[in-house]
Amino acid sequence: MSAERLTLDANVLVYAVDTREPSKQAAAIEIIVAAARMRSKLGLQAIGEFYVASTRKVKVTPAVARHRVEYLLSTFEVFQHTRASIAEAAAQAAARRYFYWDAVLLASAEEAGCTVMLSEDMHDGAKFGNIVVRNPFGSNGLSDAAKKALSI
Repeated sequence: MSAERLTLDANVLVYAVDTREPSKQAAAIEIIVAAARMRSKLGLQAIGEFYVASTRKVKVTPAVARHRVEYLLSTFEVFQHTRASIAEAAAQAAARRYFYWDAVLLASAEEAGCTVMLSEDMHDGAKFGNIVVRNPFGSNGLSDAAKKALSI
């Protein structure tokens, strides 16, 4: 098992219910299953973003999105932002290093002890404190970085 402590960005959660991109959907499902097995953590922010994006952009019904949220909450240990993570996010955003909500998620994930965030939306290899961002999607499913982080 990897010594990394993993977390997932909302886009990975959304792809798991998005049938418009079957290869990314299959990879996202594989990521979520492996992350659950590794006892990864999820940010409450990412779960909330999942609900909004899946119902608005992907057009998943609210009932389906609610059931998925319940699954995520019962499967993963969760973390939330704190005063310190909000302050750090504001500093990072003001310095134009990250978008504010990405910085909030990264700062709160770092506080929760995470060392890797799988995200398609942030620059692959970007570092935020002790966290490195990895794009989990490759041209044929999972990226090599995701396989390494997930120990598969």
